[in-house]
Amino acid sequence: MDAAEFGRLVRQHRVANRLTQEEVALLIGSGPRFIVDLEAGKPTAHLGKALAAAEAVGLRLLPEATGPAPVPPDDPGGYDLPSTGNG
Repeated sequence: MDAAEFGRLVRQHRVANRLTQEEVALLIGSGPRFIVDLEAGKPTAHLGKALAAAEAVGLRLLPEATGPAPVPPDDPGGYDLPSTGNG
């Protein structure tokens, strides 16, 4: 996903939730200009604020199916590392 696609998704969710750009900005403690730039796909938008805006409009980001599989919660050790023989 690139910045333009992310911005389109934020805008779609904002409009679907009947929120103005100003309202989203207030929800995340930002100025309206940030929301305008974000929805326009400005690639230099601050990631933390961008994710907060996505959450404020109900957009949930999920990992892509092509990424590594998560470690199951019942496997606290994660992955086994090969032994170094020193031990």
